[in-house]
Amino acid sequence: MLEKRQQLPQAQPIDADYFIYCLEAVQDIETDAVTEAQKSLEQLTVQYGVASIYKTCDTIEGLEDSLNALVLDDHHFKDYEVIYLVIKGEANSICLNDYYYSLQEIAEIFEGRLQGKMLHFSNAKVLDLDQEEAQYFLDITGAKGISGYGNASNGITSSNLDKAFFNLFKDDDNMLDVVEELHQRHYTACKLLDFRMYY
Repeated sequence: MLEKRQQLPQAQPIDADYFIYCLEAVQDIETDAVTEAQKSLEQLTVQYGVASIYKTCDTIEGLEDSLNALVLDDHHFKDYEVIYLVIKGEANSICLNDYYYSLQEIAEIFEGRLQGKMLHFSNAKVLDLDQEEAQYFLDITGAKGISGYGNASNGITSSNLDKAFFNLFKDDDNMLDVVEELHQRHYTACKLLDFRMYY
């Protein structure tokens, strides 16, 4: 399993109380190619001083193992405010190795284990939930919110907006304030990608 803590020359001091946990779906975890998500996390560290852990998965079991390892084995778990998922999928599902899993199924796998976490999807996957679906996910997992984008990437990646979002979260854990600030600072990108949050 790939695990990389970003250790780079920092422009800003690392915020040791705040980590991003990134899980990216890849075709094959044995492939050691550097992805755009990895590069983006490195920039996040250099630009904003936000540390991250990056892992890949290629099956639902891999996703479950990675999140379980984080929840059960990592004593820094409370420091991860945001779990960043770079996974393809449809409105209410994710796709791993050509299999689709609904967010309801994901919620049941992680029942009660995402207490107080923010789950953020990159725009590799459109996030489009109705109120009932979102509430079910939050109630079952204990997550405090799910965020992502309503528009498919169409060649435009959300990585810059993701970084801005994570950086704002570092300084303020009030989700609504963060979203308002994000829209004020990056209005065009938020509209273009249709940033949305369910809480």
